[in-house]
Amino acid sequence: MGDSPLSRRTFLSAAGAAGIAGLTAPLLSACGTSGPSGGGGGGKKTLQAWVLQDDGQNPIQQASLDDFNKSSSTKIKLVEIPNSGSSGYTDKLRIGMGSPNPPDLLFNWGTGSIQDYAASGRLVDLTSQLNSDPTWKSAWIPSVLDAGKAADGKYYGIPMRGMQPVLLFYNKTLFAQHGQKPPATYDDLLKLVTYFDSQKIQPFALGHVDAWPNLMWLEYLVERLGGPSVFADILAGKPNAWSNPVVLDALHRIQDLVDRRAFGTNFASVNYVNDGAGLLFAKGKAAMHLMGTWEYSNQVDKHPDFAKNDLAFAPFPTITGGKGDPNNVVGNPTNYYSISRKSKDVNAAISFLKKEMSSQMYIDKLIKAGDVPAATGLEARLAASPGPEFAKYVYQMVQKAPSFTLSWDQALPSRFTDPLHNNLQKVFLKKMTPEKFTQVLGQVK
Repeated sequence: MGDSPLSRRTFLSAAGAAGIAGLTAPLLSACGTSGPSGGGGGGKKTLQAWVLQDDGQNPIQQASLDDFNKSSSTKIKLVEIPNSGSSGYTDKLRIGMGSPNPPDLLFNWGTGSIQDYAASGRLVDLTSQLNSDPTWKSAWIPSVLDAGKAADGKYYGIPMRGMQPVLLFYNKTLFAQHGQKPPATYDDLLKLVTYFDSQKIQPFALGHVDAWPNLMWLEYLVERLGGPSVFADILAGKPNAWSNPVVLDALHRIQDLVDRRAFGTNFASVNYVNDGAGLLFAKGKAAMHLMGTWEYSNQVDKHPDFAKNDLAFAPFPTITGGKGDPNNVVGNPTNYYSISRKSKDVNAAISFLKKEMSSQMYIDKLIKAGDVPAATGLEARLAASPGPEFAKYVYQMVQKAPSFTLSWDQALPSRFTDPLHNNLQKVFLKKMTPEKFTQVLGQVK
């Protein structure tokens, strides 16, 4: 990954992991130390921090542990868990958390990814720690810190990586040539769709084959139409939440966009992961692209001239009459560290989070790697980013957001992932009605 920001595939690379048949004996032995003296002499304790294996991020995480270990009698060891073979990180974590010696600190995605662990009492509730230490709590952008809560409204996670909201990227050179401006309202967006289609330019690139890019449209339309409470009801499993008129309205708007050729006529065969959609955008064959902030780094890596000269970005437009705050965002707030209640030294684990996760050293390393950390007061320090203008834009966007909703396919339990992806693809292809979609998802238990 080098010094460029994370891609969604790296950031969410545990998504869709299947089975646990490939779990190896070394992994099981890594679930914890054998006793109070595990790894350290003289009765000293050694904790384990499980993280997703990532060559770009793991050295930054190791540096934070090295700094903490210099002054702590309890040491913490980084355990990098590969997301490979027949089981992914989430499955391996599930095994580890069910063992007698679970990881002391665990990397996660907040919200739905920790819900089962929180509900079963396996995580440390950090609410009182945050509330009793206003300096620590105020170190984080509120909407991102809130995404580390579980369904009970309590805090179980502390931000430990960069933020990745979804933006509306557009080709500023193409827009200027055609005398157009990025859309401020949804009506503006529809006018742009009609205009660019009339000019034989695809209005939006869409990596339909990979399924998850479709979801960004549903997430933002629901957010702008009804606000974060609509998905919050779905996440909480409230009766008929999927059949909310706002969800139906959003799905009908998606099919209207398809009818207007907003995504061209061949989007069903276009991928994102292999740069299909990104290439259309970079070559000027598509005017816009709704995508997470990782699109910026992907364009810098694969189409540097386009990224330097033509790439611009804007928020998703407002919808007249919509209840959602126009400053709200969707995407991937960040990754989090949570603490197991079975940790051999909960106090040391908390001390580590307090001392290191918002430390100047750690934050500066994230910025240098191209991340946009969730810590407050970073405006001046973001000048050290490889893409300072973009980093400052993302930072300010999230700062202003009262709510930052995690991508639905990560917030919801894994049993929703395939039905959500597969049936939304059918909606885009007009092989399923919005009403049928809400009925099918409402039946997932």
